[in-house]
Amino acid sequence: MLLLSNKVAVITGAGSGIGEAIARGLASEGAKVVIGDVVESAERIAADIRREGGDAVFARCDVTNEESVRLLMDSVYQIHGRLDILVANASILEEKGPVHEMDLSAWQRVIDINLTGVVITNKYAIAHMLKNGAGAIVNMASMFGVVGQAGSQAYSAAKAAVINFTRSQALTYAKQGIRMNCVSPGYIDTPVWAKLPEETKDELIARQPIGRLGKPEELANIVTFLVSDKASLITGANLAADGGYTAQ
Repeated sequence: MLLLSNKVAVITGAGSGIGEAIARGLASEGAKVVIGDVVESAERIAADIRREGGDAVFARCDVTNEESVRLLMDSVYQIHGRLDILVANASILEEKGPVHEMDLSAWQRVIDINLTGVVITNKYAIAHMLKNGAGAIVNMASMFGVVGQAGSQAYSAAKAAVINFTRSQALTYAKQGIRMNCVSPGYIDTPVWAKLPEETKDELIARQPIGRLGKPEELANIVTFLVSDKASLITGANLAADGGYTAQ
């Protein structure tokens, strides 16, 4: 039997890379997937999933806009009568540099998407999960929310905040049937990685105890497990999926 048969899942930021792999992974286990994103590639991914026999639709959603998020969650609940799973994955990178040279508008954009966007999507998903007395949420953080990174400003701050926000909300809703966890990826082989210079890639891979990059599909497997009933005892956790990087 499929792990997520008839479960309704919203995934933000699934237009490529990790989010795309998660959308495909949840759909392959029977979930009815709603991809909330601002990029047109997300519509193509939803169509691909349907062609492969899965159930997926694309819904335009800007996670920095509270009304946009509310409309997404409300429409999902109205159509399906339930909302079982949220994967808050929408995120952007930052321009690194010393804080004394920081551009405040650049800082704010990263915080708006990587932190406030997670909080808003949690807010409106939980409101509907409470109606059914159950739900599972995975907020995507980063290994750089656990350890420092030279030159990082808003990204590391936002991801660290996501981890502790998730812990706090897991405690808040534990007795109401809603489980909330984080996954903190390390270096993953995504389209963003492909744009890096070869020297930089080699240097970063050398820091990985497992000696290679992670694959988006490996993260999808982890998220699929966490939102399934097989992880029924797990809430308030931050799972490091970083090939051992933060164990060093």
